Amino acid sequence: MKPFVAKLIFGIFLLLIVVSTNALATTKKDTTFNTDSVLKIMKRVGDWQLQYWQTKGFTHKKKDWTNAALYTGLVDLSRTSKDDRYDQALIAIGNEVGWTTGPVRLMADDYCVGQTWSLLYMKYKRPEMIAPFQHLADSIVSLPFDESLEWKNNIQNREWAWCDALFMGPTALAYLSTATGDPKYLNKATKLWWKTTDYLYDPQAHLYARDGSFLNKKEKNGEKVFWSRGNGWVLAGLARVLENMPSNYPDRQKFETLFKDMAGKVASLQQPDGSWHASLLDPASYPIRETSGTGFYCYAILWGLNHGLLDKAQYWPIAKKAWMALITSVQPDGMLGYVQPIGASPDKVNAQSNEVYGTGAFLLAGGQLLEFIHHNQKL
Repeated sequence: MKPFVAKLIFGIFLLLIVVSTNALATTKKDTTFNTDSVLKIMKRVGDWQLQYWQTKGFTHKKKDWTNAALYTGLVDLSRTSKDDRYDQALIAIGNEVGWTTGPVRLMADDYCVGQTWSLLYMKYKRPEMIAPFQHLADSIVSLPFDESLEWKNNIQNREWAWCDALFMGPTALAYLSTATGDPKYLNKATKLWWKTTDYLYDPQAHLYARDGSFLNKKEKNGEKVFWSRGNGWVLAGLARVLENMPSNYPDRQKFETLFKDMAGKVASLQQPDGSWHASLLDPASYPIRETSGTGFYCYAILWGLNHGLLDKAQYWPIAKKAWMALITSVQPDGMLGYVQPIGASPDKVNAQSNEVYGTGAFLLAGGQLLEFIHHNQKL
């Protein structure tokens, strides 16, 4: 081989090595979806909440539905991180309020906290953790709940007449059935779930109206009003009821069909950035991400993947984009932004909008993501 040709080949060889080395150096492995990264941001969000309580106190009453939704996420954070601080914070709250529920006996919002009391009882086996709620639940089981669900006469104080209630009431009863081994609470939850569904669920849209006053309301674009967080409450509630439903339970197949129908519809409405806007069918009316609905959808879809109800090829990309939308909404100090304030319909949000139930949804989603990663190492 002539010297010139040999030098040319050698030079090309060196050039290829340099290019390859630079490419490897600049292309770092994406660690967003590994256990350490997910746990790190979950703890950052959870620790921000604990710090907020310590420095500024509680924004809502400790047994309120807002905090009850947060507590569910903190239970998951304690479980997945194996960090006892989160459980201990919840146990301190439970001890302070005597493990009781809210003041309005039959309002689902006011006994949403019962699911957390049951979860803690199953871990720590302290009877006082569920005794007051079980007493209330026994009375709930005994009542007929035979009123119309029309949105009038403060019906929400006596019936599950709004879609949010399907995260608050049936989940609390379902977890109590698991905690006590008594199916009567789950049976009542099932009966009342279908009563609410018969009234508020649109079988063509595969979505729930928020309550009876929204059945005929329309968005600016002429579509029906379907609120993102409202349907997030429902889909997350479905996952949590199914979590406590035996595989041979008579209505399980019906619940699974509803879950899959809703998940399919919700997935089709995801925005390009991975989020869902406050209005599901008129996303342009509030053209910005909303993280409480997004968090509950991410949680429920991942739960469906983890339990074999949803197809991985179809739904993992949806969950992945949703998680990216969530983690890019976390402020450097750990506060989750873009959470729509308390309300009953789509509304405005911004990067500084935060509420405790949004944090709870985020932590629930993270807990399911960790489980998914554990069973799917190659993501």
